[in-house]
Amino acid sequence: MDQAQKLRDIVGEGSNDVSDARIITISSGKGGVGKTNFTVNLGIALAKLGKRVTIIDADLGLANVDVLFGIVTKYNLSNVIKGEISVQDSMVKGPYDINIISGGSGIMDLIDLDQNQLEKLIHTLSYFNTISDYILIDTGAGLSKSVLSFVEAASDVVLIITPDPTSITDAYALIKNITNDDQKRIKLIINRVDSNEEGDEVFNKLEQAVTKFLNRELENLGYIFEDSNLKRAVRKQTPLLDAYPRAIASKGIENIAYNLDNNHKYAKSNNSFKSFLNRLMNKI
Repeated sequence: MDQAQKLRDIVGEGSNDVSDARIITISSGKGGVGKTNFTVNLGIALAKLGKRVTIIDADLGLANVDVLFGIVTKYNLSNVIKGEISVQDSMVKGPYDINIISGGSGIMDLIDLDQNQLEKLIHTLSYFNTISDYILIDTGAGLSKSVLSFVEAASDVVLIITPDPTSITDAYALIKNITNDDQKRIKLIINRVDSNEEGDEVFNKLEQAVTKFLNRELENLGYIFEDSNLKRAVRKQTPLLDAYPRAIASKGIENIAYNLDNNHKYAKSNNSFKSFLNRLMNKI
């Protein structure tokens, strides 16, 4: 109890004058649905809107945010938690001044951190809050503890699915595991659709199941059309919005970014950054 109270005290430290960053956890029920590609390009789209963006690559199985940006990350969050480097040295600057940090084993080992390491984690995340308008957390896919820790801590959760029936089923399983928090805003993005009609059909199918059996609502954040330019951009190790800014998928992502930032329907949750840290600590 003493340790928990000390951690809560640390979370409570800091100036209240700092505007909280908006923390968005981006996840999926299964791999291979374009989650990381979306995260990278959403970061660019938000940066183009004049926002300060930090991306935390918390996908341990397929950590490749840096690959999609065409850059090399030498350190990760684990090095910071162990006290080997400063948080500033752990970050790499991407296009449009985006801050990029790999979670590394620091994410997987959240449950095993001692108090000193937890304090470093809290201070590190608090630093990101001071330099960001948006913090995008690219989690792994599925229902691992590290994924659920961030999904359950964030008030804004974006789930990426495709029209593939297995993607829909796995997304439902993930939603089922995060339904205890009635204030959590679960936003859905359907990737690789051939038409708006297909997107509507997929969204309605999942929404009906979630409403009927889980008594939750989903927010339809938008659709991203199937686009061969995405594969070309990956081969170039250049984000889609840079390589093919006029591509139909690029326009879809830009529309989503604009809605997130400007449409009151998808407004930032009232939950503060300190609330996020408190919820994260409760999950560790």
